Amino acid sequence: MTMTPRVGHDLDAVLSAIASPEIARVLSGVASAALPVANLIRWGGLSGAFDAPLGPGHDGTAQKALDVFADKAFVNGLKGAGVRGIVSEERDEPVSLDETGTLLLAIDPLDGSNNIDANVSIGTLFSVLDAPGAGFAPAAFLQRGVAQRAAGFILYGPHTDFMFTIGSGVHMATLDPDSNAFRMTGFDLRIPSGTAEFAINASNSRYWPAPVRAYIDDCLEGDEGPRRRNFNMRWVGSVVADVYRIVVRGGVYLYPQDSREGYEHGRLRLLYEANPIAMLIEQAGGVAIDGFNRILDISPQSLHMRTPLIFGSKDKVERIAGYYRDSRAEHEAPLFARRGLLRR
Repeated sequence: MTMTPRVGHDLDAVLSAIASPEIARVLSGVASAALPVANLIRWGGLSGAFDAPLGPGHDGTAQKALDVFADKAFVNGLKGAGVRGIVSEERDEPVSLDETGTLLLAIDPLDGSNNIDANVSIGTLFSVLDAPGAGFAPAAFLQRGVAQRAAGFILYGPHTDFMFTIGSGVHMATLDPDSNAFRMTGFDLRIPSGTAEFAINASNSRYWPAPVRAYIDDCLEGDEGPRRRNFNMRWVGSVVADVYRIVVRGGVYLYPQDSREGYEHGRLRLLYEANPIAMLIEQAGGVAIDGFNRILDISPQSLHMRTPLIFGSKDKVERIAGYYRDSRAEHEAPLFARRGLLRR
């Protein structure tokens, strides 16, 4: 008799019911590998200075002790889960795990590490791909997001949640602190429409491209402007927290490319940040773009390739895409010298 998944059911049992054995195995492995990370975070300062800087990582970005701990936890925890190799934000080169594995995993072990000392929600993002052919080569990871077999994230907040998709809707499990196991708390989550919230780091406004500036300026004019309603701004600084909020509450998130050095091509990583987010968002009824293009259609050129990322409720992202299209058609300057021409 086939089990009908319900709220409260054990995550592993639900995965066995709705996913192929190989996908169920790797998602279960991700959830299990997250447990020591979640437990360490729960202890806070009692566990030591896990927000201590350890120096620059492979790309020069500062690493924290918890970044390194999380990376090791997932790499070690996924041995035996059918994963041929892992590419991690914390490592320059991929790690080979199991030469007979049929899947690849791209992961950001700890998103939002700058928020560790502030006790703000942080998380883990991951993407699951088929491992093509035989053997292991870094180029195997360079697949478009549309090829993902599964994707998701773990949010370490007031409670620890595991949100995932296998390409047939978005589901969520919550860590039961008594049993230390994930139990289902949501199925077929859909992004609400009509939410008057946007997430962007407003301190960078002077560097934004013209379409983003025009969109945000129109929102800020509130009920007296072209949008005819008041908006609230939300910005956590941990993208997983913003994804979570948008899936359950609606709104839009913008992390565009800008004119600062190093930000010309965006800042988020395509393989293990933008792609899993885009898959989740689309499966929840939303849209994810880089401004002009669907995120899941972008061909990665390198393991740590960066991209702009705009995602959220379908109506809002499509409106922003219209600003980008019009800016291209009008060569930006003539159009956006008159901010608000796109008021419609």
